[in-house]
Amino acid sequence: MKLNYIKILVAASVLTFTSTSCSNLLDVRETDFLGGNDALRTIANNESLLVGTYSIFNNQMGIHFNGVFSDELKPGDFYVSQTTHEWRFSPDDIGIRDSYTALDPYYRVIDRANRIFVALPDAPSEGAADDELKKKIRGEALFLRAYSHFELFRYYCKNYDPAGLGMIYMTEPSLEPKERENMGPYFEKILADIKEAKSLLKDDYTDIYRANRLAVVALHARVALYMKNWNEAITNASEFISNRPLASKTEFADIWKDKSNAEQVFKISRTTASSSRVGSIFRGLFTKNAAGALVAPASISWIPSDKLWNMYDQENDVRFASYLVDEEILKKINGKPSKILNKYAGSGYATTNENVNDLKIFRTAEMYLIRAEARAEAGTVSGANSAESDLNALRAARIKGYTNATFSSKDAVISAIMDERFKELALEGHRFWDLKRRGLPVQRLDSDAPSAAGKTLPANDFRFVLPIPNEEKLANPLIQQNEGYN
Repeated sequence: MKLNYIKILVAASVLTFTSTSCSNLLDVRETDFLGGNDALRTIANNESLLVGTYSIFNNQMGIHFNGVFSDELKPGDFYVSQTTHEWRFSPDDIGIRDSYTALDPYYRVIDRANRIFVALPDAPSEGAADDELKKKIRGEALFLRAYSHFELFRYYCKNYDPAGLGMIYMTEPSLEPKERENMGPYFEKILADIKEAKSLLKDDYTDIYRANRLAVVALHARVALYMKNWNEAITNASEFISNRPLASKTEFADIWKDKSNAEQVFKISRTTASSSRVGSIFRGLFTKNAAGALVAPASISWIPSDKLWNMYDQENDVRFASYLVDEEILKKINGKPSKILNKYAGSGYATTNENVNDLKIFRTAEMYLIRAEARAEAGTVSGANSAESDLNALRAARIKGYTNATFSSKDAVISAIMDERFKELALEGHRFWDLKRRGLPVQRLDSDAPSAAGKTLPANDFRFVLPIPNEEKLANPLIQQNEGYN
């Protein structure tokens, strides 16, 4: 594991913030830090490093990755991603290297968290308030470490198998080359971090841009789903749901305009920096001419697939208008796609915050879908407190005039749950991994596939797992390559 050695050793001090509100998250420079007693002598120093860690922690790569590799997207009017979108990549693929190398950002997050664990115990405390703050800092760092290791699993590992090959679970700052470990001990460490984080964090949502106890509960539910630990998935999803109800139909639209925190307990703030405009690859950037008229973007890289577009009840499902739009301005331009993503539109065309949206890490809707799937797998298909009742509750919150559905078998309700995940969690960083963990193929419509080779990725194909990049293997000769890439 490379941990981006040079970057980690470059910086010599920690930013010294006096405030750790979400506004200061936007001002953190994306550098790395030399931790330990030299730079992390005080509790404030450690909290500053924690805040800096949030500045590089986000799931924007996962949103793009899951869209491009799955059936959520199709090429727009500028297509140069054949190797990734059509699954023709190798360990030295430039598209993977430049856009989808998760090792660097997540191990950077992990390294910063580990430096806090080394230094924080020695930071002097002047009373009960400081003691509580130290608990909070450690709890948040544990959450970030567990979350990051879980994301690395999703990118670089097969489906959960205790004897299968996991990644390298880093519990201390180190540049020493290491081998990957089996998933059994790897997930034991994830769960240990989650358990301790739960014990340290409170149900405090005054700053939704920092992790809290319910965010850890949501992570536990998601991890349990991937582990097929149905009881733990049900328990944790239920705790989240009991604390955060589903948004009303009116509130739902405001979630995607960042006007409402309904269903959310933790999200990542985005800014006007070009790399933070999550919607730009789905929409391009509009400008205005001298007369003040809107000018369409030169290109739009990715647009919603016809498969996704056609999944919605376009009259009654409130998700359709919040997520997608057939843009009148673009209809007037010959050759320009008009059916584009609306979910990450930001403040609107040619405005300061165009395509800028906070990243919603956990939502109540996901917890309903986790619980529904776990209940189905546990044998509770229909009736009260069942997969059926969870699915109907979510649909009723989203679809005007919805009539409850009934399901006669586990397979039927799980198929419906997967369709609902496709619609509800569209372009939130789940689809490709959902197909992978359920042993399903990526199956694109003819109208969505750029070529015959880019229409289907067979179920359980080795390309559902990314290769370990060649530069990583050069830096860490002990790390094992994934199957199919040697």
